[in-house]
Amino acid sequence: MSTDPVRRANLAAIECEPRPQLPDGFRRSSVRVGSLFDAARTGLSVYELPPGQAVSPYHFENPDEEWLLVVSGTPTLRHPGGEDQLEPWDLVFFPSGPAGAHLVRNTSESTARVAMFSSKSALVGAVVYPDSDMVWVWSDDDAVDMIVKRSSAVDDIAPWSTGEVEAGGET
Repeated sequence: MSTDPVRRANLAAIECEPRPQLPDGFRRSSVRVGSLFDAARTGLSVYELPPGQAVSPYHFENPDEEWLLVVSGTPTLRHPGGEDQLEPWDLVFFPSGPAGAHLVRNTSESTARVAMFSSKSALVGAVVYPDSDMVWVWSDDDAVDMIVKRSSAVDDIAPWSTGEVEAGGET
C-alpha cells in the first residue's frame, strides 16, 4: 500500500492473512483494508477463498449495506433468489435487511479473490444468520458484541421487568 496522502492500494496485490481458526468451509485469508486506511464511515475487506471455502455463513446486515467486487476467480453467490456463478469484475450490491442476504463460496478448482465494501454509519447494528437462527449484535466500540439465537427471545416486556410486581399487578 502506498503511504502517500491519496492512500492507494491495488486489490490484486493486497496481502491477506490466513484465518486458520475458522472452521472448514470458511478457511479463508483476509484483511480489513478500510481500517488500515483509517476509514471511519466505510469498510473494505479483501478475501482470498481457496476451493470449497466461503467468506462467511449466509447472512444479512442491518443497517449496513455492502458491495461485492470479484477481483479474480469465479465464486458462487447465494442470495434470496437462488445462486449465481460470478466472474471477474462482477459487482453486486447487498441492501440492508433480508433482501441483501448473501453467501460467497468458491466452488471452483482455483483460488478466488473478492473485495467487499460496506457502509459503517451506525453506532449499533446486527448481522442475522437465517440458516443457524443466530444474530450478532455489535456496537462501534466493540464493548457490547454478542451472538444469540433468535429463537431465544424473551417476552417483549423483559427489558422493563425488575422481577418485582408493582401496584396494579404490572412489573
